[in-house]
Amino acid sequence: MMQFTLNKTVVHIGKAAPELAAWKSGAGTYEDKEDAFFVADLSDIVNKFRIWKCLLPRVQPFYAVKCNDDPCVLGLLAQLGTGFDCASKGEIQRILDMKVSPNRIIYANPCKQKSYIKYAAKHGVSMMTFDNEIELYKIKATFPNSKLVIRIMPPDDSKSQCQLGMKFGCDPNDAGHLLRIAKELDLNVIGVSFHVGSGCYDATAFSEAVASAHSVFQVAEELGFNFDLLDIGGGFPGQWSDKITFKEICDELTPALDRYFPEGSGVRVIAEPGRYFVASAFTLAVNIIAKRAVPRDNPGGYAVVVDGISRDEEPHYMYYVNDGVYGSFNCLLFDHAEIEPNLLETPEPGVPTYSSSIWGPTCDGLDCIKKQCLLPELNTGEWLVFRNMGAYTMCAASAFNGMPKPHCYHTIHESCWMLLMKLAKSDASDLKLLPVNMKTGHNVPQTEHDSIVLDCDCLRT
Repeated sequence: MMQFTLNKTVVHIGKAAPELAAWKSGAGTYEDKEDAFFVADLSDIVNKFRIWKCLLPRVQPFYAVKCNDDPCVLGLLAQLGTGFDCASKGEIQRILDMKVSPNRIIYANPCKQKSYIKYAAKHGVSMMTFDNEIELYKIKATFPNSKLVIRIMPPDDSKSQCQLGMKFGCDPNDAGHLLRIAKELDLNVIGVSFHVGSGCYDATAFSEAVASAHSVFQVAEELGFNFDLLDIGGGFPGQWSDKITFKEICDELTPALDRYFPEGSGVRVIAEPGRYFVASAFTLAVNIIAKRAVPRDNPGGYAVVVDGISRDEEPHYMYYVNDGVYGSFNCLLFDHAEIEPNLLETPEPGVPTYSSSIWGPTCDGLDCIKKQCLLPELNTGEWLVFRNMGAYTMCAASAFNGMPKPHCYHTIHESCWMLLMKLAKSDASDLKLLPVNMKTGHNVPQTEHDSIVLDCDCLRT
């Protein structure tokens, strides 16, 4: 595999997950050869940014750091000019350390630790959300010059996988009460935010929430506020297999914005996408470290397992891999994710498949990745690949049982890399140079390019 050095960073010329797995198996120590790993296609993120700018040109994305805080992702988005949605002092510090201006950060956690508010005040991160009376008094005491955004509950967050209204957001009917308290405390409230829920699957949730936010704008105007910010939150789909497409949401959202907050209204519109940018960009490769054959009438191995089966009995194969629900697959528990195993190579036609289950490496019986699937018989040392693993995976992974977190290799198409080099000297308008299929969001092929596999440091700003 070719490589060269760029700004003291080793850059490998290669392709994607299958080639990286083959390269990995022939390099490093024995342990390194079989360790699980991520492949992040940064070109996918660039494409998503370009689609966003095309379909939602009025809405500035503030990437939700909590979704995936991979350094290369953060550096790339900073270079593309996005803002950042931070939920803690640690996240704010990471973004500020990248030399991102504080005005490109929103502290979008309605319930904040006092010391974190003081940190935001010290570093000029003035835009932050609130949704209750006690928070207003806390902010008055710690950061009275902040720019506040009142977070309201959406009219109906049952149209999403992860509902947030049970924890955050005030009832829009109570917004007037909170705004009157803010007025009495001489606090500067500049706008409204909402979040329809993570993984939204009904586009009408956005238009209904925009209408609800507009009613709060009217209440604020009556109280003497001059709101100039609308934050439409997150909930945007991040992979092509989602129940709803990004374009379908935009087709519903754009008319609502034009109706309630037209361009001439002076209202700036931002959003807090997370999974939209990263879900489809990351692929996880795991190695089969152990294997058991059990009777097929014992699916998943949950009943009493009998080792050894007769030759005339079809087996159920239990595969143990080196990442699990305590690691990158925590998305199965926390994010309602649906995952499918893929092989590095397509099996020959006619190869039989068997009832199979996939298990993580820890000693906990809960650590089951897939209870039932059909796979050809595999052997230890072979690889399984899981696509669409960029959202709420590595960010919440633990090292339970001493299991290591997978390393991440970053790839980018050569054309996108050259474009980013131009952006370092100009602005994001050059992104229009690459055509994109708006239906799928993928690049329209021009010529075949190798990919560039790079270290995280080369994209830090």
